[in-house]
Amino acid sequence: MFGRSTSLILALAVLAAIIGGMIQHQRQSPAITQDDLALIGKPAPALTLFDLQGRSHSLADYHGRRVLLNFWASWCGPCLEEMPALNRAQEKFDDHGAIVLGIAMDEPDRVRTFLAAHPANYPILLGQLEAPSTSLQLGDTREILPFSVLIGADGRILTTHTGVLSRAQLENWLTPAQMQP
Repeated sequence: MFGRSTSLILALAVLAAIIGGMIQHQRQSPAITQDDLALIGKPAPALTLFDLQGRSHSLADYHGRRVLLNFWASWCGPCLEEMPALNRAQEKFDDHGAIVLGIAMDEPDRVRTFLAAHPANYPILLGQLEAPSTSLQLGDTREILPFSVLIGADGRILTTHTGVLSRAQLENWLTPAQMQP
């Protein structure tokens, strides 16, 4: 019926369609769930994570600042698209008491290689990959990347977002309350 090469081409086309559908599905931003809402207003967990040099950083170190935790990985296309906007946001809002913390949900060597080619101007910390992962501890129940958490200066979770943050969201999230209209 079909020749060997025709069957192979057909199989590759079906595989490409399946992979394309999965990527498209992951790029869509899911609706907020009850799990997301359960964290809003609660204190952020007492986490301590390590940077690529092995130094520990506690979330408590940033108390008094608005903190945007952005979970990403070197293999996540949408995460990488978002990073230049995060760099710009860090530049713009650092003097206003806000900080972006990139939490790499990836192997340290892959993170180092990626950052050597695409530097970030905000701290990059290594998330815990083993269960329960760092992103799961902060509400990423679907463990979809990118995932962001905004923590207020008082250490409470203000909001979460699955998917790429828009420029308007970054502005809104990082502008200090006293400067918002």
